[in-house]
Amino acid sequence: MKRMFMLLLSLLLISSFTAFGQYYQSNPGVGNINWTDQVIRATGIGAPNPNMPPGAQRAGAIEAAKTVALRNLLQMVKGMYIDSKTTVENAMVTSDRIETQVSGIVRNFRIVDTRYMSTGDIEVDVEVPLSSFYEILAELPGGLPPAGQPSPYGPGTGMPSGTPQSAIYTGLVVDASGLGARPALAPKILDETGNEVYGTGYVSREYAVQVGVVGYDKDLTRARANERVTGNPLVFKALRATGQNKTDIVISNQDAEVIRSAAANLNFLQQCKVMIVLD
Repeated sequence: MKRMFMLLLSLLLISSFTAFGQYYQSNPGVGNINWTDQVIRATGIGAPNPNMPPGAQRAGAIEAAKTVALRNLLQMVKGMYIDSKTTVENAMVTSDRIETQVSGIVRNFRIVDTRYMSTGDIEVDVEVPLSSFYEILAELPGGLPPAGQPSPYGPGTGMPSGTPQSAIYTGLVVDASGLGARPALAPKILDETGNEVYGTGYVSREYAVQVGVVGYDKDLTRARANERVTGNPLVFKALRATGQNKTDIVISNQDAEVIRSAAANLNFLQQCKVMIVLD
C-alpha cells in the first residue's frame, strides 16, 4: 500500500509540474488556449428539456451542450492574436474567406469529454488543434511563404566569432518572462533596431502549418527540454515585448547576430524550432 501511495504521489507531482509549466490563456466558464500543447478547448453545458419525451431528454441536453461549446470555442478563437496588430476576429471582419475558414475549422471540433451531472445537466468539452488555424496566415499580407521557398538566410556564411565550428544547434529558446509579452499565431523576434530576426518569412510553410510558428511555455527548463528544440538550443534573454498587442519580442543586436550566423548554417528556424517563455 505504501509503495502504491508513493507511486500515485509521484504521478500527481509530475502532473502538477506539467500543468504549471504549460502556457494557458483561460477565459473562466468559456475555455482555454493551451499554447504549449497547441490546443484550444471550450466547454458547453446543456440542460434537459422537460417538454421532450424522457427518453430523448439526454440526447437533447448533449446537443444543447455542443451548441454552447461551439459558441464558446468561437469566442476563444476570435480573441486570439494573429500578430502584433491583428486578432482573428479582426481578420474575419476584413476577409470573407478567412471568416469561412475559421467557421469551418471551429465546427469541425472534437468532443474530448462528456460529464453527466446529478442535476441532469450535461457538460461537454470540445477542442480543435491550433495547427488548424495556421493556414489562415497565408491569406494575410506578409503571411506564410509559398511552399518550398528557401530560407532568406541562404547558404552558410560561417559561425559567429568565438563560436565552436562544431556546435550544432537544435533550436532557439527566447526567455521573454517578466516583460508582459503575449502569445500569437505569428509573432516576430526583432533586434534592437527593429530588424526581423525570425517570423513567418523565415519558416517553411509545411512546418508552420504542422507545428505552428513558435511554441510557448512558462518555464525555461521545460522550454529547453521541449521536443521542438531539445538537444542543444540557443538560449537568449529578451529585452522587451513590442507591438500593439505585445506579441513581438526584442533581443539584443549581439544575440541577433549569433542567431543569423547559426541559421545560415542550419535550418532550425525554417523548421520552426523556436520556443518563447512567457509569464
